[in-house]
Amino acid sequence: MTQTAAVRGLEGVIAASTAVSHVYGEEGRLVYRGYDIYELAGKASFEEVAYLLWNGELPTSQQLRHLKERLSAHRGLGSEGLSVLQALSNDALPMDVLRTVVSTVGLEERVADRQKGEEALESAIVLTAVIPTILAAFDRRRRGLEPVEPRTDLDHAQNYLYMLRGSEPSPADSRALDMYFVLLADHGMNASTFTARVIASTEADMASAVVGAIGALKGPLHGGAPSLVLDMLDAIEKPENAEPWMRGALSRGDRLMGFGHRVYKAEDPRAEILRRLASEMDQTELFSLASAAEKTGLRLLEEQKPGRRLYTNVEFYSSVVLNAVGLPRDLFTATFAASRTAGWSAHVLEQYGDNRLIRPQSQYTGPQGKRFEPLERRG
Repeated sequence: MTQTAAVRGLEGVIAASTAVSHVYGEEGRLVYRGYDIYELAGKASFEEVAYLLWNGELPTSQQLRHLKERLSAHRGLGSEGLSVLQALSNDALPMDVLRTVVSTVGLEERVADRQKGEEALESAIVLTAVIPTILAAFDRRRRGLEPVEPRTDLDHAQNYLYMLRGSEPSPADSRALDMYFVLLADHGMNASTFTARVIASTEADMASAVVGAIGALKGPLHGGAPSLVLDMLDAIEKPENAEPWMRGALSRGDRLMGFGHRVYKAEDPRAEILRRLASEMDQTELFSLASAAEKTGLRLLEEQKPGRRLYTNVEFYSSVVLNAVGLPRDLFTATFAASRTAGWSAHVLEQYGDNRLIRPQSQYTGPQGKRFEPLERRG
């Protein structure tokens, strides 16, 4: 049998057909269900986008009201999830907490073994609704504060900030986080989405697929870099230090955080939108530093890696926006998950709807023809 050579990282391999979203990397475009991201960011709310991803069309006012009611009804964390959360160490990483507690939520009857129609969609709604509650409750507990009960009259982003702070957020902060949620809700066949679809293809439940996706997102090569951008900006300290610091990092072979993308060979449209959003927020010094570092980083990357087409990615200005709304750095990736759950679950629903077990081949590179030796004759 002729063996085809393995493609490292599956680059360029088409592993699924999807109508949910697509990244046009050469053009720098992101599309959700036929809508360019510029048509949605700043215009549609996160709830509208979640409905779009799950159902294929933007909602009517009545459909949107119904979805908001369903989301708000499922924001509370059940007794099992709460007890597991309380048993976890305050020093635990938020992504580990999220993975563990979402798995516990999956034990509850409302999200277990539902792969068909409205029941599967209900599981998607439950998981999307409860993740901000898990994160806010954990963050408050580790700060020695009592958790804040979710409110049913606040939108998804508003409620998350309210549960973290214990007070209602400003319209500007709510709008910024809502736009961030819209921009991060889905992104083609990325590592965590592919993980979710592989799990769903076994006909496992929605919670198992989302837990697997959370595990994939935890890795710094996928979702773990926004806080590292702020660490880099802290180290640079002031705009005039950007060039010497970045030249030093590149000479050591270090990565410049917030630059480059596996798919985009033009500017990531989400980075452009977040740059504009960050410039509007009240954090002049941080934005000035970020802007100087971005310009310097792009120039040095082109100088030292010509032709690689390395541009600012979504994580660079995500860090500035999430910092501006007051999120602690170690919650950045978990907050990414709070948005992306809508996209993960949309892909899981799509996989359930036209399923075939995802089972690729591998290229064997090991030895052949070895003979078994009894234990006493080995070595």
